[in-house]
Formats: sequence, structure tokens, C-alpha cells
Amino acid sequence: MIADDELACPLDGLTVADFSRVLAGPLATMTLADLGARVIKIEQPVRGDDTRAWGPPWSAHGSTYFESVNRGKQSIALDLKEPTDLETARRIATRADVVIENFAPGTMDRLGLGHDAIAAANPGSIYCSISGFGSGDGRYLLGYDFIVQAVGGLMSITGATDGEPTKAGVALVDVLTGKDAVIGILAAVVARARTGRGERIEVSLLTSLLGSLVNQGQAGLETGHAARRLGNQHPSIAPYETFRCRDGLIAIACGNDLQFERLAKALGDPPLAADERFGTNADRVAHRPALVQRLQALLDQADVEHWVMILNEAKVPAGKVNSIPEAIAFADALGLDPTIRVGDGWAEQIRHPVRWSTYRTRETTPPPALDRDAAEVRRWLDGHDA
Repeated sequence: MIADDELACPLDGLTVADFSRVLAGPLATMTLADLGARVIKIEQPVRGDDTRAWGPPWSAHGSTYFESVNRGKQSIALDLKEPTDLETARRIATRADVVIENFAPGTMDRLGLGHDAIAAANPGSIYCSISGFGSGDGRYLLGYDFIVQAVGGLMSITGATDGEPTKAGVALVDVLTGKDAVIGILAAVVARARTGRGERIEVSLLTSLLGSLVNQGQAGLETGHAARRLGNQHPSIAPYETFRCRDGLIAIACGNDLQFERLAKALGDPPLAADERFGTNADRVAHRPALVQRLQALLDQADVEHWVMILNEAKVPAGKVNSIPEAIAFADALGLDPTIRVGDGWAEQIRHPVRWSTYRTRETTPPPALDRDAAEVRRWLDGHDA
């Protein structure tokens, strides 16, 4: 056991065997690496993780997609169809604190790398399986983020009112699933410290998506009605959307009646808040088209930056619709330190969002070249065998 005062990072001393590929699993294991865990990424020879080939865009080192979720890890290339390599994989898995995989359900069992086999050798093992649709009746369905956004209902509520259902601009379901996997793993680590027992964790893209639908999901359960696409508008709040200013788009979110009163005053139209059609949030939702028309006529008269300054001074939530580079620069200007350096000759990366008062996140290493750390991993295994 390592004393708390010896820990540089929260998860120092934890070893993770990462058999996952693409996004959800690698994001989960990169998060664990950022928090101090040693992550050994097991990849197929020659090709490695699928995302090594996903480009453009490319960096000087390879695929920016792969680089986005694989910093701080060690890589070893093993052919799981070859007996010697498979045995090496078993040794890594049985010595790790955490095993995470996203093969098709049943694949790891057939290889002798499933939960039961690993737990028999290491009862304290925490074993996390990620799938698209679970290990039951959905085990034969291929779980790609785009497909899950479609069948999971997210696309049905995303996009313009009069347009087609639209996917999110990032593989959001994979991201949510990776974060859910980390939550489950960390809970199991805490439980193991108390009981000494390991755990089997399963998380699927579909259940992670459904769990993220929050108010929209509950509304469906309560009313039995399917939500509809509203573009940038909110089904239960108004105004809560984007408006066009003289030179671009602004987002405005009035979460209560007081904020709406402030908005009306800041826009130079105090009587707007006294209009009986807009007196309460429910009234504003019911009369949204008329409200939008009034607000749009006012916002058209000045530039985005003018209104952002005026509205924030009036304590009305508002902001410019930024590009991603603009968003990173905005966070940097606020002192949030949104990026980290991973090594000389490498571009900065988006850092892990959690900040610690006692511990720190790891000074990380760059995403690994395929099989870069094979010799070091084998030395580590030999040390365990000695």
C-alpha cells in the first residue's frame, strides 16, 4: 500500500491492461493514465489500433484521431492468434489491476482472456467490457457511435426543425461511454480497497446514450410522446437559443424570469418583460415565435461582441458561437489552462478537465508509436515472475 503523501497522482500504483481500440475504451484508459495509472496498450502487429489509420488530418507523427485519446500509454504489439503472444497478453492481463476491452462479446472468453479466466488468476482484478449493445441479445450488433446516435434517439432530437435528424459534431456517444467506464472502474477500485474483491463491469454505448438523455428521456417516459427537433431552441425554456447579430451568431440562455427581465432592459426594451405573452417562462415557450421575432429585431442592430459585453454585464448568460480554436483561446484567456504539452516536437493537447488541490495530473508522455514499449513491458513482466 502506498501512503497518500507519497502519491504524485491519484492513481499512482494502478496498472491497466488496455485491450480496447478506437475511441470509448482508449478515452477511458487515457483518462486513467492522466490520473496516474500505468496503461499498457495491447495492439495488433503492423496495423495497431484502427485509428492509427484514421485521417486526414495528420500530424507529423500520425493520425490526430489516434493522438487525441492515447497519450500517456505504453504500447506493445501482440498477435492474439499466436500462442506465444497470447501468453504474453495473459501475463499482462493477470498482473494488471484493471483490464478494459471492447472486442465483440465472447471474443476475450474464446481467447482465454475473459473475466472468469483473469479473475481466477487475480481475484482482485477489475474487468471492464465495453460493447455497442450489451452482451445479451444485442451482442451480434456492430456498435459504431453513428449507429447508436441513430437508434438511441439522439439524432431524432438533433437538427433543424424542418431538416433531417442529425448526428452530433463529435462521436459523443463514445465519449460518454468512455466516461461512464471510468466512473465504474473508479468505483470498483474504491470498493476493492474496502473488500479486497475485484469486479466485472459492463457498459454499452446504447445505455450510456440513454442515460445521457436526462430531461428528454424522462419526458418520453412520463408523456409517451417523442420529442421533436428544435434546432438550437430548448423544449422547456425560452429564450434559450442562438440569434443573429449584425456580424454573427450569439447564444442567449434565460433560465428564469429575472434573467429575462434583465435581458429586456439590456436590449433597451424594458416593456418586453411586461408583455403578458412573455411574463413567465411557460408563457415565453408558448409564444416563442413572437418572442424570437422581437428579440431578433433588437439583436440585429449591433455586433456580437457588443451584445456579449452588454448582456454579461447585465448578468444574462450569453456568448459568441465560437469555432474550436476560438473556444480553446477563450478558455485560455479565462485562465483555465485548457491544453498541456506532451513532449518536444508535439502539438499541445486538450488536458484532462479535473483539477486537484492535493494531487496533480501526470506530466504525460506522447501517444506511443506502435510497439514502442515492448521491451520495457517485458522487463516489467519478468520482474513480476522473478
